[in-house]
Amino acid sequence: MKSVLLFLFPLSLSAMVAYGSEQAADTLKISRDVSLDEVVVTATKAVEGTPVAYTDIPKAELSARNDGQGIPSLISSSPSVIITSDAGTGIGYSGFRIRGTDANRINITVNGVPVNDSESHGVFWVNMPDIASSVENVQVQRGAGTSTNGAAAFGATVALQTEASGMSPSAEYSVSAGSFGTVKHTVKGSTGLLHERFTLDARYSDISSDGFIDRAWAKMSSWYASASWYGDNALLRFRTFGSSERTYQAWSGVSSEKMNGGDRTYNPCGEYMDGDEVKFYDNQTDNYVQRHYHLTGVRKIGDHWDMNLTLHYTHGEGYYEDYKAGAKYSAYKLPAYINPEGDEESRTDLVRRKWLDNDFYGGVYSVNYQSEAMRLTVGGAVNNYVGDHFGRVIWAKTANALPKPDYEYYLNTGNKSDYSIYAKVNRALTSRLKGYLDLQYRGIDYSIRGSDDKAGDNVDIAKNWNFFNPKAGIDYRSGGHEAFASFSMANREPNRDNFTEASANERPEHETLYDYEAGYSFRSSIFHAGVNIYYMDYNNQLILSGKISEIGEALTTNIKDSYRTGVELTAGVRIAPCLGWKGNLTLSANKVKGFTEYVDNWDTGEQDAQYLGSTDIAFSPAVIANSTFDFAWKGFTAGLLSQHVGRQYIDNTSSKDRSIAPFFVNNLRFGYTFKPAFVKEISIDVNINNIFDEHYATNAWVYSYTLGGDRLKDDGYFTQAGAHAMARLTVRF
Repeated sequence: MKSVLLFLFPLSLSAMVAYGSEQAADTLKISRDVSLDEVVVTATKAVEGTPVAYTDIPKAELSARNDGQGIPSLISSSPSVIITSDAGTGIGYSGFRIRGTDANRINITVNGVPVNDSESHGVFWVNMPDIASSVENVQVQRGAGTSTNGAAAFGATVALQTEASGMSPSAEYSVSAGSFGTVKHTVKGSTGLLHERFTLDARYSDISSDGFIDRAWAKMSSWYASASWYGDNALLRFRTFGSSERTYQAWSGVSSEKMNGGDRTYNPCGEYMDGDEVKFYDNQTDNYVQRHYHLTGVRKIGDHWDMNLTLHYTHGEGYYEDYKAGAKYSAYKLPAYINPEGDEESRTDLVRRKWLDNDFYGGVYSVNYQSEAMRLTVGGAVNNYVGDHFGRVIWAKTANALPKPDYEYYLNTGNKSDYSIYAKVNRALTSRLKGYLDLQYRGIDYSIRGSDDKAGDNVDIAKNWNFFNPKAGIDYRSGGHEAFASFSMANREPNRDNFTEASANERPEHETLYDYEAGYSFRSSIFHAGVNIYYMDYNNQLILSGKISEIGEALTTNIKDSYRTGVELTAGVRIAPCLGWKGNLTLSANKVKGFTEYVDNWDTGEQDAQYLGSTDIAFSPAVIANSTFDFAWKGFTAGLLSQHVGRQYIDNTSSKDRSIAPFFVNNLRFGYTFKPAFVKEISIDVNINNIFDEHYATNAWVYSYTLGGDRLKDDGYFTQAGAHAMARLTVRF
């Protein structure tokens, strides 16, 4: 794989340079419909006439709320999206679900390059702080969507497109400050077009916050840089972006007992006893550095063809550190300690670090044809991932407990190759009707070898999958009316935890989704409305059943039949030249058919099974509603954003006792931009979040068990901040 990339890199570089070696053109030659900057991402994004449900979020909408919160908070008003934040402010660890689909089933790309971790399938937005300041737009596709690169789009796709090169020199500085000691600095600049060929663009951001939750502070920095060369109908661009983050852990949530007692900020992470005194470990932190490198070549061939190739490399390295009170020596492969009295001790307090050191590299490509009657794309990707997972004990309370400093108690390596090819065509069948066909083949080879803290020594897992993912649909347009219908099939391989938390005879199977969608919309100059109906039928969906594996871990089990079905309503109206409203409403049913729950019985030491029949899928509210009022007059803007989320069940039992209560949150924003003589413009923005001080939580976990015939639980709720505010000053030169 590495030899192939080493071959492709100089080949693509020399080819792209050769394409533009002729004399400089007076103007950049740009396609009639797609600029060179957009060619790279249109291959994987939905465009006009594609029969899928999607929402485009432009830069202006992202910028209006960008005070340091991650992408999840900035797309929260999109249909069927709900967000969560560990620290309660949207800064640091945060995430989202779409149609109840969890984060590791959502495909994320930046300029067509996969961002999802190859093993966990998740995206950790804490490693991409303030990426929004370098993003031109975000597209959210709901359902199986269009063929893309990387981890399976198993319910949703989010495609980020970074900013195009600045054609004129510019500079920008912004500073945000507000509640919970939150401060963000951002500096941006562009050289503009130099010698009609070159541009340089860069950004640096620094974010710090104390967090709403106790000790949930975050210190993050990030950068983005782009160097571009424009030739006649050709573009060569090198991008790099990355970050460094250090956050105090807030992963455990607030127990329902604490929350019901009025303590919504309690953080048990790092808690230990020093005699009779409760203390918290100072360095209970997560520490990670991630760097991305993309080299892209684009070539326009005539009026109808274009092609692009992106070679990419991502390196990530970091650890999280834990104080473990009363840890078993055996769990860390340490011999029992014999104290001075000659007694054997089986437990001690210790501090561990769990490391991840990984590399992800490969190439994504597409060849595109576009005419008035047809759009054709052939593309794909070849990617490889190598990740070392290892754990070290750096301190133990009992003297002489460690064989050596930084004692390593497990080490394993995950290797994953992911290769795919797709062809999609959108062709006019009549003047008003288009047909769409999208065929993708995806192959995966995955292995884990070594020792693991959960799966034990001599882990040897090797799996491969070959998936065929077809999609087809029709799109009808007449005047302001549009209607579409589509069918899509998607397959998803299990992630790392599905294997390491199961024994050899409990290995999971892959999941399959059959997605049926139909929609209608109408748009005029002052009004738009739409309805989308979906039915997502799952085969072998992996869910937590409460069952414990042979190695003592919570087991994710393949459930034969489950589904999500619902209707998404969208509308908007221009009430007056300066006032507009838009909103969306999702009503859904999300069910597991024939669900059996397994509960630990502490009296017997076994698990009790209970058949519950048809139940609600966890974290899938039946109602999600958003409303946005926007006001703009001269340089003044204002907006009121409201969201209601219905009840979410924490497990799959549909028990109200184990659920997240419905909530209704309102955010208010103001802004004013003026243009003095000495700078291009100055903007002042104020965001007041949760203006009515709603007490709510967005995520939770629960462990249920029975004792003495009673049903008991341990749990943690991720509570969110009450009323809080941020102010931002931006100066553009």
